[in-house]
Amino acid sequence: MQRTTSRQTLAVLATAVTGSLVLAACGGAGGPSSGGGKISDGKVVIGLLNDQSGVYKDLSGPNSKVAIQMAVDDYKAKYGDKAVAKDIEIVSADHQNKPDVANTKAQEMYDRDKADIILDVPTSSAALAVATQAKAKKKLFIDIGAGTTALTGAQCNKYTFHWAYDTYMLASGTGAALVEGGGKNWSIVYPDYAFGQDMTKSFSAAVERAGGTVQQKIATPFPNENFATFITKAGSTKPDVIGIMAAGGDLVNFVKQYNQAGMADKAKLAVGLMFITDIHSLGVDQFKGTTFTDAWYWNFDAQNKAWADKFKAKTNTRPSFAHAGNYSAAFNYLEAVQAAGTDKSDDIVKQLEGKKINDMFLRNGEVRAADHNVIHDVYQVKVKSKDQVKEEWDYEEVVKTIPAADAYGPVNTACKM
Repeated sequence: MQRTTSRQTLAVLATAVTGSLVLAACGGAGGPSSGGGKISDGKVVIGLLNDQSGVYKDLSGPNSKVAIQMAVDDYKAKYGDKAVAKDIEIVSADHQNKPDVANTKAQEMYDRDKADIILDVPTSSAALAVATQAKAKKKLFIDIGAGTTALTGAQCNKYTFHWAYDTYMLASGTGAALVEGGGKNWSIVYPDYAFGQDMTKSFSAAVERAGGTVQQKIATPFPNENFATFITKAGSTKPDVIGIMAAGGDLVNFVKQYNQAGMADKAKLAVGLMFITDIHSLGVDQFKGTTFTDAWYWNFDAQNKAWADKFKAKTNTRPSFAHAGNYSAAFNYLEAVQAAGTDKSDDIVKQLEGKKINDMFLRNGEVRAADHNVIHDVYQVKVKSKDQVKEEWDYEEVVKTIPAADAYGPVNTACKM
């Protein structure tokens, strides 16, 4: 019996020595990750999935890859040789605003490209598809571009975080402000998919809470180029406010046709979701005086402008809040990797949950552990008139800061992690 035990002990020791040699050869402790060999596949892979050719191209698109690379560069500069993630790769794909394409691309990123995290994903139906994949693959997904509250509500999951904004936040700022300013009766025009439906629900609730009434809710195809009949219908009840819940290229088309129809003289325009790229595309004269809620503005203060200047040097354009949000999400993800010493998803989730953040994008930010909604201060803004613009892209006047606790709703009880 003793001889058998000795042989077993020798075999175990031999196996341990062999394993140690293999680990050393592959990097192991002190290897390429400098994180005790805890970086999967020897590198961190960040996936960017968004619209790179359609109506949301300008507001995020390819330039979000630039923003993410800036985050990678800043992480490496901060930690140098002590960086846990030494090899970081960014992969990107175009989801064409189609949930089936987003679902396939997410699978490919997680499985083929070995992505540890997927970022951005505008178009709420696409984001919900990616969240499903994140849950199934047990990989991180931080959404920046989509607005649906379902991501932190009934369809929440452990691996999905909602970073920049949601429809409740947009509605609580803009809807209440316009009703209090005399816009009691509303007609709402919305794109008929998850985002537009959720925006209409959130804005209707905000308008009614403030004492207003929504007379009409008018669905349109997505994407869409001709809004003429929908504008006419929206104006038929002579509302105080016509709310448009579209974004990107669809918003630009709507506002252009809204002004051509002379509706600006008949009703106030409420824009549910506006990016600075929308104003730049159509011009301040088309939007002047329009009130909306913004998640971030490049010229809000010196910190924002300093980052925006670096972004402009690389892209020759000013960043939207989606670009800034992608930077913030990528940098804070890498910070979580650094703190955890690994890119293992469950460890990263623990690092992010409950984290308080004050960075270039998130002011008074908090990653809520209960529903993974990332709340932060946002801004009620008004589009300047042409004579107020002091430099190109300086299009917004910040009317007031809305504290995080007021901007976002309570934890969604429908969320079951």
